[in-house]
Amino acid sequence: MPSSPLYQLQDARQAYNGRSVLHIPHLAIQHGEILALVGPSGAGKSTLLRLLNFLEPPSDGRIFFHNTPFSATQSMPLPLRRKVTTVFQRPYLLNRSVAANVHYGLRLRGQRNEQLQVDAALQQVGLQQIARQQARTLSGGEAQRVALARAIVLQPDVLLLDEPTANLDPYNISLIEQIIRQLNESAGTTMVLVTHNVFQAKRLAHRVALLLDGRIIEIADTHTFFYNPTDPRTQAFIAGDMVY
Repeated sequence: MPSSPLYQLQDARQAYNGRSVLHIPHLAIQHGEILALVGPSGAGKSTLLRLLNFLEPPSDGRIFFHNTPFSATQSMPLPLRRKVTTVFQRPYLLNRSVAANVHYGLRLRGQRNEQLQVDAALQQVGLQQIARQQARTLSGGEAQRVALARAIVLQPDVLLLDEPTANLDPYNISLIEQIIRQLNESAGTTMVLVTHNVFQAKRLAHRVALLLDGRIIEIADTHTFFYNPTDPRTQAFIAGDMVY
């Protein structure tokens, strides 16, 4: 495993219309880890994901990815941008078959005859039997698994997950968590997971970070975060006692 972190954030700030919404003095994300971001709505979790996916540059500071800087004045090269993929809470599926949706990202990258990769990705998420079904007819859990397959087929170094199981039933939550865990273990994919479900963070993550008001209040390995936090606000959040 490489010795240097996959991501390093140095005094990264994000502001909209002059209002600061995120300030991360320092954050290192290691190769192959699952990092869960927890915190109330508006804490800055999704903003941090957008920075990690290079969808927008930080207002100030720098983000290093594979030791390459990204800032307000330094763009991230396309080959490195393509190493990061996001799965959103509500995936947008094209009005095509399940298989065509999974193949879409490969086509955008000029790969048109990669049926074996598509088949493998669908098998990984348990949808190979409905590959020809229209994606718009799927249940919420099936649609989210298609979104995961669409990400998996690109073989990213990093998978960013923004509330991937919100509003799903327990069965589909369990399926998706199993897919995430297996992908991390088998391919070594680095994952950053935004979740409001602290129990999900406890089940999946190697480390957990609590964001409040755009700042990381505490970050620790999962056992320490849940059983021996250093900040009283972390304990209050875990216990459900924090009032927003």
